[in-house]
Amino acid sequence: MKLLSVTTIVARRAAILVVAAVVFVSGLPQVGFAQSDPLTGSWKLNLEKSKFSPGPLPKSLTLNYQGEGQNRKNVVEGIDAEGKPMGGVFMHIYDGKPYPTTGSSIYDSTAYTRVDTSTVNFTRTKAGNVVQSGTQVVSKDGKELTITTRGTGANGQQINNVAVFDKQ
Repeated sequence: MKLLSVTTIVARRAAILVVAAVVFVSGLPQVGFAQSDPLTGSWKLNLEKSKFSPGPLPKSLTLNYQGEGQNRKNVVEGIDAEGKPMGGVFMHIYDGKPYPTTGSSIYDSTAYTRVDTSTVNFTRTKAGNVVQSGTQVVSKDGKELTITTRGTGANGQQINNVAVFDKQ
Protein backbone atom coordinates (compact mmCIF):
# COMPACT_ATOMS: atom_id res chain seq x y z
CA MET A 1 0.00 0.00 0.00
CA LYS A 2 2.76 2.44 0.82
CA LEU A 3 4.25 2.02 -2.67
CA LEU A 4 0.87 2.75 -4.23
CA SER A 5 0.33 5.88 -2.14
CA VAL A 6 3.84 7.17 -2.96
CA THR A 7 3.14 6.47 -6.65
CA THR A 8 -0.21 8.23 -6.37
CA ILE A 9 1.37 11.26 -4.71
CA VAL A 10 4.07 11.45 -7.38
CA ALA A 11 1.46 11.09 -10.15
CA ARG A 12 -0.70 13.84 -8.65
CA ARG A 13 2.27 16.19 -8.33
CA ALA A 14 3.28 15.46 -11.92
CA ALA A 15 -0.27 16.16 -13.10
CA ILE A 16 -0.33 19.45 -11.20
CA LEU A 17 3.01 20.46 -12.74
CA VAL A 18 1.78 19.57 -16.24
CA VAL A 19 -1.42 21.62 -15.78
CA ALA A 20 0.58 24.55 -14.40
CA ALA A 21 3.01 24.35 -17.34
CA VAL A 22 0.15 24.29 -19.87
CA VAL A 23 -1.48 27.32 -18.25
CA PHE A 24 1.85 29.17 -18.23
CA VAL A 25 2.72 28.29 -21.83
CA SER A 26 -0.75 29.21 -23.13
CA GLY A 27 -0.20 32.73 -21.79
CA LEU A 28 3.17 33.13 -23.51
CA PRO A 29 2.23 33.68 -27.17
CA GLN A 30 0.21 36.82 -26.49
CA VAL A 31 2.76 38.26 -24.08
CA GLY A 32 5.64 37.32 -26.39
CA PHE A 33 3.83 38.81 -29.40
CA ALA A 34 3.23 42.10 -27.61
CA GLN A 35 6.89 42.44 -26.78
CA SER A 36 8.10 41.40 -30.22
CA ASP A 37 5.59 43.38 -32.33
CA PRO A 38 7.89 45.48 -34.51
CA LEU A 39 5.28 48.26 -34.88
CA THR A 40 5.34 49.11 -31.18
CA GLY A 41 7.11 52.36 -30.40
CA SER A 42 7.66 55.75 -32.00
CA TRP A 43 8.36 56.36 -35.71
CA LYS A 44 9.42 59.60 -37.43
CA LEU A 45 8.75 60.36 -41.11
CA ASN A 46 11.92 60.35 -43.22
CA LEU A 47 11.24 63.21 -45.65
CA GLU A 48 14.13 62.29 -47.96
CA LYS A 49 12.94 58.70 -48.52
CA SER A 50 9.18 59.42 -48.69
CA LYS A 51 7.25 60.23 -51.86
CA PHE A 52 3.72 61.62 -51.91
CA SER A 53 2.01 61.79 -55.28
CA PRO A 54 0.67 64.28 -56.07
CA GLY A 55 2.19 65.77 -52.89
CA PRO A 56 3.20 67.78 -51.01
CA LEU A 57 4.81 65.98 -48.10
CA PRO A 58 3.97 67.06 -44.57
CA LYS A 59 6.70 69.04 -42.80
CA SER A 60 6.83 66.42 -40.03
CA LEU A 61 4.93 63.33 -38.94
CA THR A 62 5.35 61.04 -35.93
CA LEU A 63 3.54 57.76 -35.30
CA ASN A 64 3.34 56.30 -31.81
CA TYR A 65 2.13 52.68 -31.66
CA GLN A 66 1.22 51.48 -28.19
CA GLY A 67 -0.82 48.73 -26.56
CA GLU A 68 -0.80 45.28 -25.12
CA GLY A 69 -1.75 41.96 -26.64
CA GLN A 70 -1.96 41.81 -30.40
CA ASN A 71 -3.86 45.08 -31.06
CA ARG A 72 -2.38 48.59 -31.17
CA LYS A 73 -3.39 52.22 -30.86
CA ASN A 74 -1.52 54.56 -33.21
CA VAL A 75 -1.45 58.23 -32.19
CA VAL A 76 -0.35 60.44 -35.09
CA GLU A 77 1.02 63.97 -34.69
CA GLY A 78 2.62 66.26 -37.21
CA ILE A 79 2.73 69.48 -39.19
CA ASP A 80 1.16 69.50 -42.65
CA ALA A 81 2.72 71.09 -45.75
CA GLU A 82 1.04 74.42 -44.93
CA GLY A 83 2.46 74.49 -41.40
CA LYS A 84 -0.79 73.52 -39.63
CA PRO A 85 -0.84 70.93 -36.83
CA MET A 86 -2.39 67.60 -37.73
CA GLY A 87 -3.08 64.40 -35.91
CA GLY A 88 -5.33 61.44 -35.44
CA VAL A 89 -5.89 58.16 -33.67
CA PHE A 90 -5.97 54.79 -35.45
CA MET A 91 -7.14 51.67 -33.62
CA HIS A 92 -5.23 48.70 -35.03
CA ILE A 93 -7.57 45.81 -34.32
CA TYR A 94 -6.42 43.08 -36.66
CA ASP A 95 -9.74 41.42 -37.50
CA GLY A 96 -10.38 43.06 -40.89
CA LYS A 97 -13.35 45.05 -39.55
CA PRO A 98 -13.52 48.87 -39.73
CA TYR A 99 -13.02 50.85 -36.52
CA PRO A 100 -13.37 54.63 -36.05
CA THR A 101 -10.42 56.81 -37.04
CA THR A 102 -10.16 60.42 -35.93
CA GLY A 103 -8.34 63.37 -37.42
CA SER A 104 -9.16 63.00 -41.13
CA SER A 105 -11.81 64.56 -43.34
CA ILE A 106 -11.04 61.95 -46.03
CA TYR A 107 -11.91 58.79 -44.05
CA ASP A 108 -13.71 57.96 -40.82
CA SER A 109 -12.73 54.34 -40.20
CA THR A 110 -9.90 51.92 -40.91
CA ALA A 111 -9.80 48.11 -41.09
CA TYR A 112 -6.54 46.22 -40.50
CA THR A 113 -5.49 42.68 -41.37
CA ARG A 114 -2.16 41.34 -40.17
CA VAL A 115 -0.38 39.32 -42.86
CA ASP A 116 2.60 38.40 -40.65
CA THR A 117 4.57 39.99 -37.79
CA SER A 118 5.98 42.70 -40.06
CA THR A 119 3.19 43.28 -42.63
CA VAL A 120 -0.29 44.77 -42.21
CA ASN A 121 -2.87 45.50 -44.91
CA PHE A 122 -5.40 48.29 -44.36
CA THR A 123 -8.53 49.76 -45.91
CA ARG A 124 -9.88 53.22 -45.07
CA THR A 125 -13.53 54.09 -45.56
CA LYS A 126 -15.75 57.18 -45.49
CA ALA A 127 -19.43 56.55 -44.72
CA GLY A 128 -18.89 52.88 -45.56
CA ASN A 129 -17.22 53.47 -48.96
CA VAL A 130 -13.58 52.49 -49.52
CA VAL A 131 -11.45 55.57 -50.24
CA GLN A 132 -7.92 54.30 -49.58
CA SER A 133 -6.02 51.04 -49.13
CA GLY A 134 -2.44 50.06 -48.53
CA THR A 135 0.20 48.19 -46.60
CA GLN A 136 2.49 48.78 -43.65
CA VAL A 137 5.76 46.86 -43.72
CA VAL A 138 8.45 46.91 -41.04
CA SER A 139 11.94 46.13 -42.37
CA LYS A 140 13.66 42.91 -41.29
CA ASP A 141 16.01 44.85 -39.01
CA GLY A 142 13.02 46.63 -37.39
CA LYS A 143 14.44 50.10 -38.06
CA GLU A 144 12.23 51.24 -40.95
CA LEU A 145 8.46 51.29 -41.51
CA THR A 146 7.11 51.80 -45.03
CA ILE A 147 3.44 52.71 -45.44
CA THR A 148 2.12 52.60 -49.01
CA THR A 149 -1.28 54.25 -49.55
CA ARG A 150 -3.37 54.40 -52.74
CA GLY A 151 -6.81 55.88 -53.30
CA THR A 152 -8.54 59.22 -53.03
CA GLY A 153 -6.95 62.14 -51.21
CA ALA A 154 -8.11 65.64 -50.33
CA ASN A 155 -10.11 67.37 -53.10
CA GLY A 156 -10.87 63.97 -54.65
CA GLN A 157 -7.51 63.56 -56.41
CA GLN A 158 -5.90 60.13 -56.75
CA ILE A 159 -2.94 59.52 -54.46
CA ASN A 160 -0.06 57.08 -54.50
CA ASN A 161 1.99 57.73 -51.36
CA VAL A 162 5.03 55.94 -49.98
CA ALA A 163 5.82 57.15 -46.45
CA VAL A 164 9.04 55.87 -44.93
CA PHE A 165 9.49 56.16 -41.17
CA ASP A 166 12.56 55.64 -38.99
CA LYS A 167 12.24 53.94 -35.60
CA GLN A 168 13.00 56.33 -32.74
